[in-house]
Amino acid sequence: MASPIHLKAHRFPPPPPLLLLLLLSLLVAAAAAESQATASPAGHRADAADTAFFIFGDSTVDTGNNNYIKTIPENRADYEPYGRAGSFGRPTGRFSNGRVIVDFIAEYANLPAIPPFMQPSADYGRGVNFASGGGGVLPETNQGQAIDLPTQLKNFDKVREKLIEKFGETRAQEVVSEAVYFISVGSNDYMGGYLGNPATRQLHSPEEFVGMVIGNLTNAIQELYQRGGRKFGFLSLGPLGCLPALRAANPNSNAGDGGCFEDASGLAQAHNNAVNGILLSLQHIFKGFKYSNSNFFQWLADRMNNPSNYGFQDGVNACCGSGPYGGVFTCGGKQAAEYKLCENPEDHIWWDSFHPTEKIHEQFAKALWDGPASAVGPHNLRDLFFDKDKAAIADLVDGTVEQDFMY
Repeated sequence: MASPIHLKAHRFPPPPPLLLLLLLSLLVAAAAAESQATASPAGHRADAADTAFFIFGDSTVDTGNNNYIKTIPENRADYEPYGRAGSFGRPTGRFSNGRVIVDFIAEYANLPAIPPFMQPSADYGRGVNFASGGGGVLPETNQGQAIDLPTQLKNFDKVREKLIEKFGETRAQEVVSEAVYFISVGSNDYMGGYLGNPATRQLHSPEEFVGMVIGNLTNAIQELYQRGGRKFGFLSLGPLGCLPALRAANPNSNAGDGGCFEDASGLAQAHNNAVNGILLSLQHIFKGFKYSNSNFFQWLADRMNNPSNYGFQDGVNACCGSGPYGGVFTCGGKQAAEYKLCENPEDHIWWDSFHPTEKIHEQFAKALWDGPASAVGPHNLRDLFFDKDKAAIADLVDGTVEQDFMY
């Protein structure tokens, strides 16, 4: 995540229909060149054991890339008390008390731990994690302090070249075409890049900024498709205004009543709604395009509002941090400040001021893997890794799947 932010209240309407029409017109033009995109040789069908896993995004899925770059302490997690839980028992660079969602997904897919791209001498044959804490869709977000999504795509091209060197061009292209591509990014663009940046707010209306993020994210998906990617998983944005850090900084809070910064959450909803529309169109425009998207916003909001229903005791306060709700981002001594650490992180939804606990990561990984249509759709990740068509085209046209998943 970015360094501490100062918030000002704004209203964030959904992106206008014209924006979606313009984006879709670009996609249709790109689809005309689809025959140039490289696909897996006909007749080859992947099992999960043959399916690689490529991960792009921010601190929600970073497994250690920021350990190897020069950045600020807020964008690192390679020190105590991070990583105490789970199979690691030590700091690894994951922004959690243990594992993160992609660790569990790899386990469910019978894959080894997916190495971070920056890790020296990493084996890329089963997949690579390009994610970077603090990274955004836009290169201007936390510029110079994280690996942005465009740079992550360039790093993916470097991995493709290494796969060709290792396997030969035919097999390397099979790996790329049969892989699952998981993308979890956007929160830093809105929290630090817009809400925490007065200059950007003066230059761009909320509608314009959402359009910039969505346009660049759509371009990234298109680039991966043109390189051979066909199966995509997405972690949508959660209710950003309910993070402990944003509760603590909420300019609309009445005497610290713990209320969420609703304008921030509204911006996340606008983003999610736009992504939903883009993905629904892409599956009809791009041949062979399959995706699994998530209703992380409602899923997480339900757990924050009703923590005891899901095995938690606290859905508001961070386990590690300081200040109101643990919302001051000092976990592990960030900002050279003291911090408090709870006795049992499993009782908490939030590990630090911005990031959830391993327990939340595991619960949502299970939902993405084989959860109901209310949490994931139109495919779940198990379908993508095992290359199964759970939702027929006729069902999608009739709306039987789309209606369950629209939110």
